[in-house]
Amino acid sequence: MSDGDSLFIALLCAALACVLVILIDGWFLRPRRDPAATSVDEPWLPKFAGYALVALALAMLWRLFRYEAVDFSLMLVVVGAMSGAIWGVDRLFFARRRQRAAAAAGTPREGVREPIAVEYARSFFPVIVLVLVIRSFLFEPFRIPSDSMMPTLFDGDFIFVSKYSYGLRLPVTNTLVVPTGTPQRGDVIVFRLPPNPKINYIKRLVGLPGDRIRVDARNQLYVNDVPMKQEPGPVYSGPKQDMWNYTGAPTATEQLGLKRHMLMFANGGVKEGEWTVPAGHYFFMGDNRNNSKDSRWQGDSDAPGFVPERNLVGKAVRIWLNLDTRDGPLWRRIGTAIQ
Repeated sequence: MSDGDSLFIALLCAALACVLVILIDGWFLRPRRDPAATSVDEPWLPKFAGYALVALALAMLWRLFRYEAVDFSLMLVVVGAMSGAIWGVDRLFFARRRQRAAAAAGTPREGVREPIAVEYARSFFPVIVLVLVIRSFLFEPFRIPSDSMMPTLFDGDFIFVSKYSYGLRLPVTNTLVVPTGTPQRGDVIVFRLPPNPKINYIKRLVGLPGDRIRVDARNQLYVNDVPMKQEPGPVYSGPKQDMWNYTGAPTATEQLGLKRHMLMFANGGVKEGEWTVPAGHYFFMGDNRNNSKDSRWQGDSDAPGFVPERNLVGKAVRIWLNLDTRDGPLWRRIGTAIQ
């Protein structure tokens, strides 16, 4: 288990402890303390637990957003299930008891206050379900974590991934339930890293099942012995050219099927070789051809190798934000379609 996983689990356990404190007070202690169910004041312990829960939730969200430490879909399912369970249990067992006690104390129905944990659960549950549905079946946000897809995508780009391009899949398990399309050569795709499915990678699809892929010493790509057309472009000049020592790096335009896209041949050696894509798998390469750990590397723990179809997450379609770059936010990239 990595240090990032350990920290996230510690934050989660602390958040669950706060929820438990709030529930015990709201369901069992508060009715004795406030039979009329009208008080807006809380004892210091559940009040502190409420504030701490908000802080812990923000810390976990930031870690997910910034470092993608764990599966965000799993997080949504767990939190959604917990909030739905709290709301449901309260409706079944505690709400009527609270209403009866309040009525006996002379409090009108509209004056009865729910415990704060129930208020949170009732408010968050429909929002979490909506986010989970959108994220699982329509669009999922993804942050570009490296320079391996330059000059198409930069470290700091935030993109939308279409979850319905290749089929609707269940959250967490990623099981295909409704096929809607198949990957096309040249698509930019987010997929789960086969050696560690908790990590998402983004690369360009080069090889389909059964294809023979070859890269020679000149960085020329061949698919089934047919060279993919490359047209030399200008030397690279743009964001991150100094940060990554890419000033003057050669570029080219490559044609993959119906897709035309930019390539960069920056510092680093050419990873040449020949591969045959197994059935049910795909072969991916980065647009920054000399600085991309992709399907050309086989057997490495941080390289995808051949990617099975079940690991596909979705098709990258558009940039919606750019942050985390030494050159400052690149506002002109917002809304750019991914080619």
